Amino acid sequence: MSNETQLKQTTTTTIPMLRSMSRLRELQHNPLEFLSGLTEEFGDIVQIKLFFWPVIIINHPDYIKHVLQENYRNYDKNVPIFNLFRPILGNGLVTNYGGESWLRQRRLMQPAFHRQRTAALGEIITDATQQLLAQWVQRTSEQEPVDVAEAMMHLTLNIVGRALFSIDITGKTHSFGKAFSDANAFLLEYFNQPFPPLSVPTPRNRRFHRDVRSLNKIVYEIVQQRRTSKDTHEDLLSMLIEARDEETGEGMSDQQLRDEVMTLLIAGHETVANALAWAWYLLAQHPEVEQRLYRELDEVLAGRVPTMDDLPKLSYTRMVFEESMRLYPPVWIIMRKSLGADMLGGYPIPAQTYIAWSTYAMHRHPDFWERPEEFYPEHFTEEQVAKRPRHAYIPFSHGPRICIGNTFALTEAQLVLASIAQRYHMQLVPDHPVEPNPLMTLSPRHGILMRLQAR
Repeated sequence: MSNETQLKQTTTTTIPMLRSMSRLRELQHNPLEFLSGLTEEFGDIVQIKLFFWPVIIINHPDYIKHVLQENYRNYDKNVPIFNLFRPILGNGLVTNYGGESWLRQRRLMQPAFHRQRTAALGEIITDATQQLLAQWVQRTSEQEPVDVAEAMMHLTLNIVGRALFSIDITGKTHSFGKAFSDANAFLLEYFNQPFPPLSVPTPRNRRFHRDVRSLNKIVYEIVQQRRTSKDTHEDLLSMLIEARDEETGEGMSDQQLRDEVMTLLIAGHETVANALAWAWYLLAQHPEVEQRLYRELDEVLAGRVPTMDDLPKLSYTRMVFEESMRLYPPVWIIMRKSLGADMLGGYPIPAQTYIAWSTYAMHRHPDFWERPEEFYPEHFTEEQVAKRPRHAYIPFSHGPRICIGNTFALTEAQLVLASIAQRYHMQLVPDHPVEPNPLMTLSPRHGILMRLQAR
């Protein structure tokens, strides 16, 4: 791994361009390998044509740092990827273009995600995980395979629903859970095939609009009940309702609350669930890592349920999860648009130009990772982290628009990993295909079937 973080001095101001239309078809069929291959062929910056739009693809920590941090005000989120999600996410933090409206929302929401608040949610995480473990007891005795990708999705939706509303929205009898699952499934499909557009009244599009109307009705009813209720609720929704802008004293409108609730529900469960699923997959293939994880859990927990106080001692557990997100980052691609002209590593960037980078490719860049293609949790020792450019690892993005829930996500993942791994050893079902599916998040295309063995 090279310790050199300075960009090579460019001898030309012209960005290399991929002109082969046949090569561009690879982007649709295998975007992960296509984007990784661009670095090998062209270096860390290249221009391609995506449909009608020129897009500059970057793959260097310094370029990413410039866009996300040093000159972030010049780059907004008015890009095709985020526009696909606006019909359901509205103008929440993730999809908000930027500027003053985003800054106001961030200020209003930040207190709900302070570390003290995250600590209070630890009990919700462990309680939901213990419920899942109780359901798995029969699976263990009958040797019935478990799709851990589906199980983690159900678990994290339960956790985020309880953290937001103080209710379990995953139950089959709960209308919100049904409408949410259907709308979320549509988003996954629509991301891969966004034609015809939502304005065309196809049966698929009509079902989606019906689900969104159902979700809106339920969320608005909950918001109104909370606004008029005298009862105390220690959940995120109550904190968002009570939040006031420090400068104006104003709170969120019902529309803003709705958009943020939908954003937290989707972003807050989809990403962590997929990262956990990939962690189980990787552990099953690397028994030496799995055994070291078991040793840490046995020494620290000795069979009891983990708590927030245990997390500083579960350092290897954290490293396992961080390494899983390196190899299979849930948010596998990030995109911005330049508002004005800029310079990036000596290259001119015109105004109104799309800039994108593959988190998947950046996390496997051989200049910044000792073993780029291996599952090697030691990438996240203090020594390794200290000598690596910060923007070489961006599972939650970086800069002012870093994921607001990143601390909660890491806490949730550590507690879930510790709770399950101290109870079960997981084995992959032979011959079941496992491959990454880069849609809205990087999910396993066919799920991940595993057999549970009590430890």
